[in-house]
Amino acid sequence: MMFRVLISGTFGELGDADRSRLSSGAGLLPGGFTEAGTFTCDAGLSAFTFRCQVPPEEDDDEPGVTRRAMAVLEAHGYPYRILRVAVTDMRDIKIRRKGHAPPAAPR
Repeated sequence: MMFRVLISGTFGELGDADRSRLSSGAGLLPGGFTEAGTFTCDAGLSAFTFRCQVPPEEDDDEPGVTRRAMAVLEAHGYPYRILRVAVTDMRDIKIRRKGHAPPAAPR
């Protein structure tokens, strides 16, 4: 299983090369979670959402997973300010299959 990390923030002062790269869509994928991380950002290149998939390691905790996701964000090289980080442990997600009704509540 994996951890999915969603980081919302604002870009710092972007250089011309960064703006050009972001405007051209380089590194921008349609919102998927990948180990390399994907950005979605507003048209003005001020706010962004970064989605990252982090493989589990022994004795993982939320701060450790967050640190590893932040390292992936740092590797992209854009200046930023973090507003919010959300970590989801995919082992905790329960999938309800279509057509399988939950058991009826006792009366």
